[in-house]
Parts: sequence; structure tokens; C-alpha cells
Amino acid sequence: MDLFDHSLEARFDEYAPLAARMRPRTVDEIVGQDHILGEGRALRALIESGDLSSIVLWGPAGSGKTTLAHVVAGATEAHLEPMSAVSAGVADVRKQIAAARERLAQQGHRTVLFLDEIHRFNKAQQDALLPAVENGWIVLVGATTENPSFEINSPLMSRSLLFRLEALDVDAVSAILRGALADEQRGIGSLKLDIDDEALEHLARGAGGDARSALNALEAAALMAAGSGRIDLATAEEALQRRALPYDKGGDWHYDVISAFIKSMRGSDPDAAVYWMARMLDAGEDPRFIARRMVIFASEDVGNADPIALQVAVAAHHALEFVGLPEAKLNLSQAASYLALAAKSNASATAIWKAEEDVKTDGPLPVPGHVRDSHSPASRSTGAGRGYQYPHAHGGWVDQSYLPEEVADRSYFTPIAGREKELADRLRRIKREASEEGRVEP
Repeated sequence: MDLFDHSLEARFDEYAPLAARMRPRTVDEIVGQDHILGEGRALRALIESGDLSSIVLWGPAGSGKTTLAHVVAGATEAHLEPMSAVSAGVADVRKQIAAARERLAQQGHRTVLFLDEIHRFNKAQQDALLPAVENGWIVLVGATTENPSFEINSPLMSRSLLFRLEALDVDAVSAILRGALADEQRGIGSLKLDIDDEALEHLARGAGGDARSALNALEAAALMAAGSGRIDLATAEEALQRRALPYDKGGDWHYDVISAFIKSMRGSDPDAAVYWMARMLDAGEDPRFIARRMVIFASEDVGNADPIALQVAVAAHHALEFVGLPEAKLNLSQAASYLALAAKSNASATAIWKAEEDVKTDGPLPVPGHVRDSHSPASRSTGAGRGYQYPHAHGGWVDQSYLPEEVADRSYFTPIAGREKELADRLRRIKREASEEGRVEP
């Protein structure tokens, strides 16, 4: 078996895809995921301690879930048994559990059962894992791209530690690609290829945080560049099957595209808004930046004309954090199209801007005595609250000023459209009724 294993390993090194050959073997070789694998972080400490417990890894494709299963098994000299929930059934699970028990009893070796796409297992299949996890016959490493709170049974989740993996950023993917280009043993360093900076960035950005996809594209680019010894942008585009869109997060294109996106929503054009959003996402823009801009837009350009707009924008931001890309594109698109279609008003924005200008010009004007806090005897003794009329005692509105005397005649908020105009009409109606009933002071 030793000779067979050695032969198999040699063949693997010769024929395995670059992404498989470059799979990290230790925690230190893993690029990214510092929030769980950095020094002193929980998962790193768990692996280095050798005291294994079952874990669930939740993250997008290519973020390193399979790699972590291999590292966990390797660090503890445990036997790794990979399974896919797509093709495995209860009988397969029970077979692996029986083998794990025998391995533990006869050889003293623990088994790491890596169950890819664990969210595809139904309740009965997940329940079949419980006794083995509970008794320590297997160490379960479940991998899922879906929210485990919804897809994995509570009993199984309560017996496992949950770790959230993030999509790799462009710098992390670039580092992985450079490592593959330099590694002569497992990578393609023996080919002595040069790569243009723009080609490397295109491969890293175009992979969308998926290291496996980036390495597959690099391998294809290396084959095409074998004759010239150089990977240029055109080769990278061909390998990735995507054109490089001009979009520099720190340059003019960044500001031009986000400007077009905001102005499209302001101009009530949902088609253009979704298009520019797609451009940004495709070019690797941070989706959180897009979500934040929509939250700002909801108050700056829609405001109280449609108060639900802010709820939609905030919900999209939460959804992005909750499910992540690529699925959260749907939430972002919904928000962008809603904001574009919503009634528009910048009254809230101009109100705060005008008020800020007066604050800067006039300085800290004193609070009128009748609206000062009067809860303490000391404050009441100075006249605080004297003359204040409680609106609820007057039908919900009473004619009194709440501004400092110096700016009492200023108007900051001017309703424009939609719901805020309805609210303003309601206030005018209340004032008119108060006047008719004699509740307005002469």
C-alpha cells in the first residue's frame, strides 16, 4: 500500500489541477480569513490545540472551506473522509460512521468527516449524524454556502461550532496567484512566466473572491502563454472569459460610475440604476459601499416623500451582511429599483443643511425658557418650562414656538412630494381646525 500511495501521490502531482495542487497544507499557508485564523483567533486556536470538535463552515464558493477541512485533518493526524451531500444518502453516512468507529477502535485514529454542501441533507440525513458527533466517533466539518440557521437542524448546530468565512478580497487572491506563479514544486514556477500587473489584477478581481476560480484561470492563461513566456491582459481576459472593465476603485472611473448610479436613481431610471450597479459589482466594488450609498440616498433624495425607501435600503444592507454575495445581488437590485421608482424629495437634506448654516452663523443660541427641561426643582426655580403648553392637551397641536427667538421666523423643512406632502397637508389641516376652535393664541 505504501508503494501504491506513493505512486498515487506522484500521479496526483502530475495531473491534478493547479487549484488542487496549491491547496494549503497548514494554517500558516492559508491566505485570508484572518478574522478566524489570525493569531489568537478561535479556529486557529482550536486547530493548533489538537482538541477537535465538530464545526460548520459557512461561506461563499472558493473561500477555503474544503481547504480548512484538509488542514484540520492534517494538523491532528486524523483520517479525512470527504463526502458530498448532493450524492450521499443515509446509508452512506452510516457506512462512514461504522468505518470511523472501527478506525478509532483498532488504530486509535480519529476521522474528520468533511460533508460538503451539508445544507442539502434533509432532516433524517442530518439526524443520522447526531449519535456519531455526540459520541465523538467522527469530527464533523460541514460546509455550506447557505445560512446554517435555516438549513441545518438545531440539534446538529448545537453540537458544532459555527465559523463564517468571507469572500477573499482582491489582495488575498493576488497573493495566492503570485504564490502559484513562484512555486516550482506544486505551482507553475518551473514555467518561468512573467505576468503583467494589469493581467494579475484582472484575474484576481474577476474571480469574485473565489481562489479556486482564480487559479483555474491562471492555469489556463499559463497554457496560452507557454510560447511567449508572458501573461498579458489579453491572455488573462481570454483565460477568464471576461473582458476587463475599466474601473479603478481609487480613480476617476470609480467616482464616475458611482455618480452615474446615484444620478440614475435620482432621475427615476431603474434600468440605468441596476446597470451601473451591475458594472460596479462585476468590477469588484465592495457591495457594502453600494449598500451604504443607497441608505444615504434614501434620506437625501427620497426622504419623507416615501419613508419606506429608507427601510428598503437598510434592509438591503442587512440582507447583504446576512446572506452575502452572490445571492445578495438580488436584495441590492430590489433596493436600487425601488429607490429609482420612489417619489423624490430632498426636503430632509436641505432642511439639515440650512439649519447647520444658521447654527454656524448665529452660534449656540439659548434654548427658549418654556421648552427647557423642568424636571428638577432647581431648573423650575429659574423659570424653565414656564408657559409651555402640552400639545396633547390641545388636540395634538398648539400655537407656540420651539425655536430660539433670533431664528423663530426661519423655515427649514419645505415638503415637496409624496407622503411628506400628505403629512404637511395634515399639519395645515390641524392648524386650521385649531384656529377655528380658538386654540390658536392671538
